[in-house]
Amino acid sequence: MTDIALIGVPTHAGAAQPGCQMGPEAYRVAGLAETLAALGHSVEDRGDIRPAPAPARAHGNPAVRNLAAVSSWTASIHEAGRAEPGFPIFLGGDHSLAAGTVPAMAARAEAEGRPLFVLWLDAHPDLHTPETTESGNLHGAPMAYATGAEGFADFPPLPARVEPANVLMMGLRSVDRAENARIAEAGFEVRDMRAIDEHGIAAPLRTFLARVAAAEGRLHVSLDVDFLDPGIAPAVGTTVPGGATFREAHLIMEMVHDSGLASSLDLVELNPFLDERGKTARLMVDLAASLMGRKVLDRMTRSF
Repeated sequence: MTDIALIGVPTHAGAAQPGCQMGPEAYRVAGLAETLAALGHSVEDRGDIRPAPAPARAHGNPAVRNLAAVSSWTASIHEAGRAEPGFPIFLGGDHSLAAGTVPAMAARAEAEGRPLFVLWLDAHPDLHTPETTESGNLHGAPMAYATGAEGFADFPPLPARVEPANVLMMGLRSVDRAENARIAEAGFEVRDMRAIDEHGIAAPLRTFLARVAAAEGRLHVSLDVDFLDPGIAPAVGTTVPGGATFREAHLIMEMVHDSGLASSLDLVELNPFLDERGKTARLMVDLAASLMGRKVLDRMTRSF
């Protein structure tokens, strides 16, 4: 079984509205640690990361919000992630935290002489830079930073870069023009919701996992609540209709578990203030359980 470390990242600095900072505690209340321990894993809650104080700083793009705070969070996550020897599960917090988690996991893989692959489950590719963002919300930028895009001089130096070709983005359905250009230029592998509707999830995911195995890579999974259809997961400030279904999401997690390749996980963008009686928090806990070995036949009937 696996030694799992729960690492809280209570940030909402990259998001448009407050609430994500309550996400780590919501996962704890929803029983994440107990659920994973019941599967036979050793689980330790490391508590919450706290970033260093950061004086406000301006950017040439006046829309950019909370630049210093996001940069400070990124540096703190780099440190915590690289120091973690087990299987870290980062409890968000908004998706700007992936600017910390993905490079930290890439540095761990690099130290072992292995590449990092990323399974990015999100309605958005998060490929903006501080120059291209129109909203100014930096939860739309972590994958650009992690893959070495220009324009991040105000961020900490990358501990390690992820190759765009090693990233599979699934579930995209809200992509800006600048992000589309970056996808085409950099060579990310993308399976948007139309592709999933036409061809399903299993075949492209199976091919991607085979690539990870052939390269003897590490695999980081970054799961955003808005990957899921808002009908089953309402607790997110960036709802986009037409997301993944309950079964599609669980199938992905079960297939990744069966591959034996996953080495770290983000659970991000849970805003408990927008939830319905803990519905989304419990679903995200169930998905984490599927990634860590729970099978279809292990699930109990649940009433909402």
